[in-house]
Amino acid sequence: MKPLNSVIAACPPSGIRRFFDIAAEMDDVISLGVGEPDFVTPWRVREAGIYALEQGYTTYTSNAGLPRLRELICADLAARYGAAYDPGTECLITTGVSEGLDLALRVLLDPGDEVIVPEPCYVAYEPCVAFAGGTPVRVPTRPEDGFAVDADLVAAAITPRTKAVLIGSPANPTGAVQPREALEALVALAEEHDLYLVSDEIYARLTHVGAHTCLGALPGARERTVVLGGFSKAQAMTGWRVGWICAPAPVAELAVRVHQYTMLCAPHISQLAAVEALSAPDDEVDAMVADYDRRRRVFVKGLRETGLDCPEPGGAFYAFPSIRSTGLDSETFAERLLHEEHVAVVPGNVFGPSGEGHVRCSYATALPLLEEALVRIDRFVRRQQGPQ
Repeated sequence: MKPLNSVIAACPPSGIRRFFDIAAEMDDVISLGVGEPDFVTPWRVREAGIYALEQGYTTYTSNAGLPRLRELICADLAARYGAAYDPGTECLITTGVSEGLDLALRVLLDPGDEVIVPEPCYVAYEPCVAFAGGTPVRVPTRPEDGFAVDADLVAAAITPRTKAVLIGSPANPTGAVQPREALEALVALAEEHDLYLVSDEIYARLTHVGAHTCLGALPGARERTVVLGGFSKAQAMTGWRVGWICAPAPVAELAVRVHQYTMLCAPHISQLAAVEALSAPDDEVDAMVADYDRRRRVFVKGLRETGLDCPEPGGAFYAFPSIRSTGLDSETFAERLLHEEHVAVVPGNVFGPSGEGHVRCSYATALPLLEEALVRIDRFVRRQQGPQ
């Protein structure tokens, strides 16, 4: 048989899912592995979806998505972050942020173009660059700098083939919120070298320390920036599969073109539920965000008390503690913790070389489970460190 696609064949399976699948076969496992809210979608949003189904809204929408939803997204971006986008020509509804990332990279890249990816980063970034014909170029970030992107390191990685920089803030897996000055330095580099910026802002509403900066709102950024967002995390709508792209009209137009030949549109019912999510007061989202923040403070404090050095995550719902004090590498730590104490975490090396020596822990689970997980982690760590 002729060989299959070599780029896809060379792509390893998701390191996150591997541990999730192992944990699913075990009893009494506390999973801190998958980044999914433990909240149910707010009732008013579910009710809007039920009503839409009952009323027969089971057809396609326009390829770009419901005009009302695009209007609400652009109005929300403008009100919260000062980012101005035209809902008619610069906004597209996607089937989750994952499709948005895929569309953006397909539109921006020609074969062989390079994309600078600060890491540790979400596991999908590098594969999506490769699937779009590009070459990911890693730039490390450091826990002692709060995992802030260093513009000097980015500048050193730029070559004549560099086309874009891809970042996420707040970040998965580190929880890092990029300082405004770090983003401004990236924009200056992009202007100097005529680069695009792709900004994954799915966790924007889950910013616990400081304020979220929308990259597309910064001076000089708008005409070269693709902003990605959605409803999965803050609104607890992972299964509804609704995301969005806001980008300059030429980029958005081509993204719609790819979208219309592949996904056609995001689910009609889900889009109507998303309209309700943006139309109603923020009380329930605010309550969920406040609860994540409470868990964050309890969990990070607990990790530090076990002897694991843990940088403070400013956003999202992940902690990224160092496990170097145990003498174990990330894979060994995660595997042994799962089998010996039935706690599932993700080894940091799956997020890039800078993640080695760390593990990702999602605190998007109930506080009593987090507290029990801390007891088990403490017991495991003490065994590795020996008598004190």
